[in-house]
This record gives sequence, C-alpha cells and structure tokens, in this order.
Amino acid sequence: MGDGAVRYADFTLAGFSDALASDAPVPGGGSASAVAASLAASLLVMVARLSIGRPKYAAYAATHERAIAAGEAARHRFLDLADEDAAAYATFGAARKLPKDTPERDGVRAGAVRVAARAAAEVPLEVVRNCHSLVQLIESLTGRSNVNAASDLDVAALLAQAAARGAGANVIINLPAVEDPRYAGTLLTDLEGRLHAIELIVAGVHARVRSGHLGEAEAP
Repeated sequence: MGDGAVRYADFTLAGFSDALASDAPVPGGGSASAVAASLAASLLVMVARLSIGRPKYAAYAATHERAIAAGEAARHRFLDLADEDAAAYATFGAARKLPKDTPERDGVRAGAVRVAARAAAEVPLEVVRNCHSLVQLIESLTGRSNVNAASDLDVAALLAQAAARGAGANVIINLPAVEDPRYAGTLLTDLEGRLHAIELIVAGVHARVRSGHLGEAEAP
C-alpha cells in the first residue's frame, strides 16, 4: 500500500472481515491467504512459548528459540504481503481499465497490463515461498514442544497449507495476462514444487502430532 494508507495489520479482525465482505476488489483472496498464513505463524510462536523454559522440553530449547524468532518475523512478513498483494492487484485492475480507444492507447494499456500482471503473480508466489519456510519451521517444532499444544501445531500447518494453496490460485489466474510463456512456466514450476513439498510436510506434521511422541533434539 502507498504512503499514508492504512495497513491491514492495523485493522481489527472485524474490520478486515468487513473489508473482505465488501464489493471492493481489494482486499481479496490473496490478502486473505497472507493473513491466514500470519495466523499460522502466530500459532507456531505460541506453541514455542508454551514450551520454552519447561524442564520436560529443555533438550529442545534451541529449537524453541529459533521458532520464536523466525515465527515472529514470519507473521509480520505475511501481514506486509497482505498489503503488497492488495496494492499489486489494485495496480493490475487499474491497468486493465486504461483506455484502448486508439492503437496508441491500446499499446500503452497492453504494456501496463503485462507489467502489472507480473507483480500480481509474483506477490502471491512470495506468499507460497514463505508458507513453505513456515511449514518447515512447524515441522521442526513438532515432537519437540509442549504436547498439550500439539494440536495447535497441526492447525498451524493446515492454515499454512491452505494459505499457500489460496495464494497459488492467484498466481495461476494472473499469469496468462503476462503473455510470456517461458516466464509463466518458470513460476508455475516453482509454485507446483513448493505446493507438493508443503503437502508432504503437513502430512508428516499431522502424523507426528497424532503419534504423541517426542523426537530427538535438533543439532545445534
């Protein structure tokens, strides 16, 4: 969002829900996905804080500290991405509304749409990339944290997966307007690889949570 604009991080939960429910094109699914990912990161931090300093989980203290630091950074980054996604899509929408009543204006419009479409695809892909990193953090904490909060890690993983899939849908829908098959292919390969990796990690988190077993401490 531009200077002086209200950030979604400053909205109340009800305010953001109201904004999503309005007939305005932004915020939309991309921003909603980023906010969901921020909630997943917040759950990760919560579980780490419920674990650190407890004698039963002392062997995993380094993992808890890493999870808190990385999770805090992640939850703020996702909220920034919610703003970036809205700004990118607003620019894309504005480009598509440019006049095309003359060949010259049509050419200007077409170029602006292609440029804006790149941003409208790249920002949600960045959400997916960050979700991939987040589920790896969640995986590292699973079986190394307070077992009474294990289901919260499961929820965090599922939220992160849903956020990645939602953001991925925005990548796919915006890519055709770029009109560059090679570029589109590169982004799609990255997207599909990360979504598959996320799916596998989340399945592993779910299985470990259900087992209820603690694992070995991570290497320092």
